[in-house]
Amino acid sequence: MRETEMLLPKTFDLDGPFPQLSRRLRLGVVGGGRISVMQATAARLTDRWEVVAGAFSSDPARARAAAAAWHLPEDRCYASFDDMAQAEAARPDGVDAVMITTPNHVHFAAARAFLDAGIDVLCDKPLTNEVSEAETLVELTTQTSCVFGVSYVMSCFPMIREARAIVAAGGIGSINQIHVEFMQDWMTPKEVADAPHVQWRLDPKKSGRTSCVGDIGTHAAHLSSFVTNLAQTDLRAEFHVCGAPKPLEDTVFAWTRHNGTVPGTLMATRLAPGNRGGLRLRVFGSEGGLEWDLEDCERLRFNRFGEPDRIISRGQGHGVSARTERLVRTARGFPEGIIEAWANLYTEFAMAVAARRDGRDVDTGWLDLPRVAEGATGVRFINACVRSNDAGGAWVSLGR
Repeated sequence: MRETEMLLPKTFDLDGPFPQLSRRLRLGVVGGGRISVMQATAARLTDRWEVVAGAFSSDPARARAAAAAWHLPEDRCYASFDDMAQAEAARPDGVDAVMITTPNHVHFAAARAFLDAGIDVLCDKPLTNEVSEAETLVELTTQTSCVFGVSYVMSCFPMIREARAIVAAGGIGSINQIHVEFMQDWMTPKEVADAPHVQWRLDPKKSGRTSCVGDIGTHAAHLSSFVTNLAQTDLRAEFHVCGAPKPLEDTVFAWTRHNGTVPGTLMATRLAPGNRGGLRLRVFGSEGGLEWDLEDCERLRFNRFGEPDRIISRGQGHGVSARTERLVRTARGFPEGIIEAWANLYTEFAMAVAARRDGRDVDTGWLDLPRVAEGATGVRFINACVRSNDAGGAWVSLGR
């Protein structure tokens, strides 16, 4: 039997800082690559999680080696995520949730195994390679009442949350256009495609029908809707291989529509020398505009037409909204970055997991954690891009 202690305080301010829990939550790791280390580091930073188990490799010898590397007992490191789901669900001290950080083609089976076991999930994007699989995960999440988060971590930067709040308050008026781009340069050298962590990203059997679109394009698409609260409904896309020959695209150019009428652009590439984390969002409305750049993530540019330009900076005591303030750890002048954004994701995930385990319905309007439905939307975005490109760049609907 699992312990029945309450994790959240009996009362707390839904508009104030996130509360401390009565204990750290137990986190399992599925997948042993570089991103799992980054996410585990961020989860520990929240002081709300401890890593207690993992399925790091299907090779038993490598799984045992991973146990030592992660400082875990051998009996908590598994060579199969199915075995891990069943064993951990049966333990009184089993994992409260898992992170899934495998290549794309494993996401569906791994997530389903843990949902079936009643264990909450935070999965990397893209959620799956097939729309039908994504929709199945949405249905399973509803049936099991589990928490299912998706790692659209770019939405967890404080200044992105501030941009979302400004838009919701009508700060830029009625939105009339949305532009987002994600420019990187790490695939510029030809030999980079031979690296093990890159090979699967270019393998259609593992990455699906796309590489750049499914990886960084989905971040861009999610961010445009997250900040504006406008659903992306239609697009036309063109795929390109701008560098050395590859089986999948390294660049995408797309025109988009939100809510059927609001136009926009979306561009993503890994062949833009001089750009490392070149995610940029620009939203313009009838009264003003917002601009944010990942490589200058501490600042949000907020303009109202006819008024002096404003630069809002992240940091405690700087007048940002209460919902933004609770995701800020340091004062102005002491930078935060991607690890802290991941930590914000894991903080909100912890709150959602704790609320479910306590049987409390406190989540409505409290958390902005990206959920499984947003993950499914991302898969429909990928599918629409593929269909549009196959049709010579024709307009297509994301549909369902």
